[in-house]
Amino acid sequence: MEIVLAQPRGFCAGVVRAIEIVEQALAVYGPPIYVLHEIVHNQHVVADLRARGAIFTEDLASVPAGAVTIFSAHGVSEARVEEARARRLEVIDATCPLVAKVHLQAQKYSREGSEIIIVGHPGHPEVEGTRGRISGPVHVVSTPQDVARLTVGDSQRLAYVTQTTLSVDDTREVLAALRTRFPAIRGRELDGICYATQNRQNAVRALAQEAQLLLVVGARNSSNSNRLREVGAQAGVPAYLVQDAGEIDPAWLSPGMRVGVTAGASTPERLVQEVLDKLGRIEDVEVRQLAAEPEHVSFNLPAVLLQRQRKTAGQES
Repeated sequence: MEIVLAQPRGFCAGVVRAIEIVEQALAVYGPPIYVLHEIVHNQHVVADLRARGAIFTEDLASVPAGAVTIFSAHGVSEARVEEARARRLEVIDATCPLVAKVHLQAQKYSREGSEIIIVGHPGHPEVEGTRGRISGPVHVVSTPQDVARLTVGDSQRLAYVTQTTLSVDDTREVLAALRTRFPAIRGRELDGICYATQNRQNAVRALAQEAQLLLVVGARNSSNSNRLREVGAQAGVPAYLVQDAGEIDPAWLSPGMRVGVTAGASTPERLVQEVLDKLGRIEDVEVRQLAAEPEHVSFNLPAVLLQRQRKTAGQES
């Protein structure tokens, strides 16, 4: 069996930052540390951090007053920020800087008097966080059919932003439908879709030119992982999303097959290696990686955490 690894794959800079925030908070404050929502959408990452003292919750009311609390990488609404302030929680915001950029753009459009349309998946934590950052009217659409059914107050004063983890091709179709129906709508093309999402989708398209089967390693509740599987399927390759090596069905494979492997932006590389090990137990494998420019993006930790690290280091010295 030949295995072709996508490049890039796995962790993006926002996920690396979010996980490091929890790890560093555990180190300098000590457990328990409370985290609103899954810090990133991967059950293996969450389980590892939980074992080290992180407590994940969907409800700030369950967090003790004054406790150290981390907002997940997906971002939160203004109402959650106010609730945390009222409970005197010591908040560390792990919102991905690219998601925060979408918040700022949506707020700018809203202040200028535009009705906001979010292109994204209703109910997704990122979409709900963005919706909750806007004071005026907000609509969420995910398909051209949603656009056709949309009722707005003033078609001349509309603007859109996008969820960062969408499929580029699907989003392009939705934006085309928005512009056809509302020619005056404002927005920044596909600028809201993050660099890592685009890079991983492009890598899958390249992989689909060679592979006879695509395995995407990622959580089922991970939007970007699901989009990778869809991109592979749209390219005509049988594609499966597996959360770990245990979900691989040998019936998908045939002798001498060329298998493409990639991973969502919240998937640890060790899960990819476990998939390779599992495939190697089914048949002898030869592994190679697609040639591509490596990613060099990185994000700073929040100032409040850096200050705490310096304070702790000073006390220890």
